Amino acid sequence: MYNVGDKIVYPMHGAGIIESIEEKEILGNKQNYYVVKIPIGEMRVLIPTENVENIGIREIISEKDADKVFEMLGSKSKISNDSWNKRYRENMDKIKSGNIYEVVEVVNTLIQREKEKGLSTGEKKMLSSAKQILISELVLAKNMDPFEVENIIDGFLNY
Repeated sequence: MYNVGDKIVYPMHGAGIIESIEEKEILGNKQNYYVVKIPIGEMRVLIPTENVENIGIREIISEKDADKVFEMLGSKSKISNDSWNKRYRENMDKIKSGNIYEVVEVVNTLIQREKEKGLSTGEKKMLSSAKQILISELVLAKNMDPFEVENIIDGFLNY
């Protein structure tokens, strides 16, 4: 159970801060929901409190772990020669995992592939989404401005 003010990660959406816990009736079903504000895009999401473990909600990483993420940025990885849809599925699974280290791996791989061979439209969207997920968590873990974090990331990636 999380509390108001806790910083959490919602896989596929990014990191945010729990603003409130509210009971809502949706489709005739009353439940308690975390109301989470995600700093990137000023998005608010409702997360059923009962589904937190199934969804993969977790606390954000520590400042020390955020430093490790920054160190991982730009590291070379093996470019897969698999078909684009197999790569897409594998990368999507990594993003859905909610594991920030896997999200960094996706960003690194897609940037490297973009430089060497180009990306499909779907992979370009995925890169943008993965970067936003990464930025949202690093902003909260390091207490930094989103533009500052994005500039640091782009610098590491030689974007």
